[in-house]
Amino acid sequence: MRPFRIDVPQAQWDDLTTRLANTRWPVLPDVGWSRGVPVAYLRELAERWRTGYDWRAHEAELNDIPQFVTEIDGQRLHFLHVRSPEPDATPLMLLHGWPGSILEFLDVIGPLSDPRAHGGDPADAFHLVVPSLPGFGFSTPLSGPGSGSAAMAAAMVRLMSRLGYERYGVQGGDTGSYVAAAMGRQAPEHVLGIHVNALLTFPVGAGGELDGLTAAEQRRLAAMESYNDGYLQIQAKSPHTLAYGLHDSPAGQLAWIVEMFHRLTDRPAEVPLDAVVDPDWLLTNASLYWLPGAGGSAAQVYYEDITATAWGGWDDPGAGGGAGWAATAAGAVPTGVLVSTAKDVTIRRFAEREHHVVRWTEYDRGGHFFALEQPRLFTGDVRDFFRGVR
Repeated sequence: MRPFRIDVPQAQWDDLTTRLANTRWPVLPDVGWSRGVPVAYLRELAERWRTGYDWRAHEAELNDIPQFVTEIDGQRLHFLHVRSPEPDATPLMLLHGWPGSILEFLDVIGPLSDPRAHGGDPADAFHLVVPSLPGFGFSTPLSGPGSGSAAMAAAMVRLMSRLGYERYGVQGGDTGSYVAAAMGRQAPEHVLGIHVNALLTFPVGAGGELDGLTAAEQRRLAAMESYNDGYLQIQAKSPHTLAYGLHDSPAGQLAWIVEMFHRLTDRPAEVPLDAVVDPDWLLTNASLYWLPGAGGSAAQVYYEDITATAWGGWDDPGAGGGAGWAATAAGAVPTGVLVSTAKDVTIRRFAEREHHVVRWTEYDRGGHFFALEQPRLFTGDVRDFFRGVR
């Protein structure tokens, strides 16, 4: 366990800007976002990355937060560790997903760790541990195959123990929601509560399971079945082939990430992504994939989980065959589920089959990246949930 500071060599940054300058841009039909990221949009954002973006300023901002690295079972783990000034604060781990990073939590670190300074109740304070998942960010390179959500969970349990936290909460979104749930199943004596957002839930083909779904739930099920999961399929089935493009072309890496933020953030169709997510935030997030060479390794969790059926088994629900999902055993740890009604496809009865749901909240603001898009609502929901289970 040792302190860590981000210090990207200038030669590495120069290589990035040179590659951006030499990007071989395709000539494609001008059809907006209907077939993916438009060339004009990406060229403008890439040029900003090359000439109008100050990496050193964002590097310094991140270095203001205490960071550490350690090694668990041969895997390097990078994490933020923010101790609350309140001595009785509850330890809480925050887990990101793909294509996000630790950056998703920057706006909630202060309010969660020091509520007294942000107009909150000091009894709601948390000691925060915010890891880069294995294969993401500076938790690279991957030590080998097998780093699915269950293996990640085992490493996170070890990390919390190594930090001296014997009883703690876990919050996770997207991939982080699976890691959080797996931590609860593996170490229920240590995990006092699990809070998740962007949780995926699926039917399993049981008789009557679709009877009586509300109109909103029927819309979520239809959205899930028609969802464009091309990114998931390639990351789940050929992550190594994808890695060559992501590792060699910063423009390719940027496009691969930006499409998902465009698709999954909550905003009217006519409102540009830049109005919801600051372009510099997007570029810092892309930099945390490009600089450590994490594009290919971050994709591996999809292969591991879907191939090893860590998600309970997967057969593309949109492919027209079968139920596509096998339920895992229900966890025993109290779980709070936060739902974005704009973007999430979470259905309560399916969630309750696999999680011990004690709190369910739905918000008509915010999307898939809820902590980033709605930090106040996120902070309030996390506080309220853990106040109830603590």
